Amino acid sequence: MTLAWHALRTPAKPAIVMGSGESATFGDLELRSRQLARALRRRGIGTGEVVAILMENNRSYLEVTWAAQRSGLYFTAVNRHLTAGEIQYILDDSGAVALVASAQMAGVVGDLDLSRVPVRISACGEVDGFESYEELLLETPGTPLDEECEGREMLYSSGTTGRPKGVQKPLPLTPLGDPTAPTVQIAAGLAMTGETSDAVYLCPAPLYHGAPLIFSMSWHRLGATVVVMERFDPAKALELIDRHRVSTGQFVPTMFTRLLRLPEDERERHDLSSLRSVIHSAAPCPIGVKEQMIAWWGPIISEYYSGTEDVGTTFITAQEWLSHRGSVGRPMETCHIVGPDGDELPPGETGLVYFEGGRGFEYHNDPDKTAAATNDKGWRTLGDIGRLDEDGYLYLTDRAAHMIISGGVNIYPQEAENILATHPEVADVAVIGVPDEEMGESVLALVQPAEGVVASEEFVAELLGYARSGLAGYKCPRAIEFVGSLPRDPNGKLYKRSLRKQYWSDRDSLVR
Repeated sequence: MTLAWHALRTPAKPAIVMGSGESATFGDLELRSRQLARALRRRGIGTGEVVAILMENNRSYLEVTWAAQRSGLYFTAVNRHLTAGEIQYILDDSGAVALVASAQMAGVVGDLDLSRVPVRISACGEVDGFESYEELLLETPGTPLDEECEGREMLYSSGTTGRPKGVQKPLPLTPLGDPTAPTVQIAAGLAMTGETSDAVYLCPAPLYHGAPLIFSMSWHRLGATVVVMERFDPAKALELIDRHRVSTGQFVPTMFTRLLRLPEDERERHDLSSLRSVIHSAAPCPIGVKEQMIAWWGPIISEYYSGTEDVGTTFITAQEWLSHRGSVGRPMETCHIVGPDGDELPPGETGLVYFEGGRGFEYHNDPDKTAAATNDKGWRTLGDIGRLDEDGYLYLTDRAAHMIISGGVNIYPQEAENILATHPEVADVAVIGVPDEEMGESVLALVQPAEGVVASEEFVAELLGYARSGLAGYKCPRAIEFVGSLPRDPNGKLYKRSLRKQYWSDRDSLVR
């Protein structure tokens, strides 16, 4: 499963199609990634070193990751929405020796100290002090490296509960395309489900996130065309599915919500019959939202739960989900629910989710965090709270770091969020714990009203009643505040830490 094989067999087939219409063939992708790989090697970047990428979604992005992948390098895709200080931390912590940045990022790049990053390359325009990506390729032959070997990603967590953590896994360093390499196994799994090079995959999310990036590259290994949106727009997504006869795609729940908010005529005027399978992940999906999506697109929407750390994975088909609504699926590894005392809990009881097995990883430069993810039995956790039912299906309740403790009672805000998110006049919602002199914390809902909806006391009362209709009283918000928007990254993850900080900054309480 290599680009070279597809470039030889179907050199003119589109490998990358941008939402704007710009494209690159498999022949282009193979040649340009070879040229960049050789250019990096000529500049002294050897196996195991780190190349950082700071760009918006563009055609060059996947050329750069494939260059690193085939060179035995780590590639660190940096969230382009971070501040200069946050980007600096990732560059320093990862030890990146090369940075590929786009002209769009020139402003933030100018605020960085790049004295420890000797190789600097600018794509899609010029950046002061950077070599031109296009000129670099023109002067470099496209012959492959003498010993091409599999590299891999080293990605940083979104930092929704604290400082980003670099997740470092062992480099495969196997020959490029070796079926035993972990980097090849997603593509192999897709092939086992019957997927072929005829597939057209829609990537509507930022490539700096793990799932969009790794799945895009995995589809390339199968010889499939990857349609990349510069940014997610619900109407544009439907138009691209129709125009390119997209057969599969990966979404996050906030994208589903925005698709469902489209006017009926917009939803109906596109032919979506080419869709064979859709998968979603990255954040909890409210039951009502998923029910509506299955009713619209049919029982083709699967779901998985995992993390960059690869400590465990679950999977559930639409058919299974309809009989286990709210579940994220059956674990592929042995799963345990553990209580506060460290003892395993029986089905139906809620606790910290642990997995046996999984692949090896460490949090880069942070042995304490690495150790904290593992208990005394060797089981590992991503820090999520959940339960298993009698059939072995996992249901996630929330992140441990998001739990609200009110009057000594544990409250998981995701439950209230899932209810309020289905209200037709709510565009987005976050539920957090805020200081309460009597109870310690009380439950507050921050609501972004849908377009045209008036934020009024009457609307507050309506939303509180709506929450109480589906939840026990103690789990419901005690108050609602309206906001213009919530701090989410484009992949749907909510930065609750920044929301909580507004209320806890002058308190003697941990801002979780």
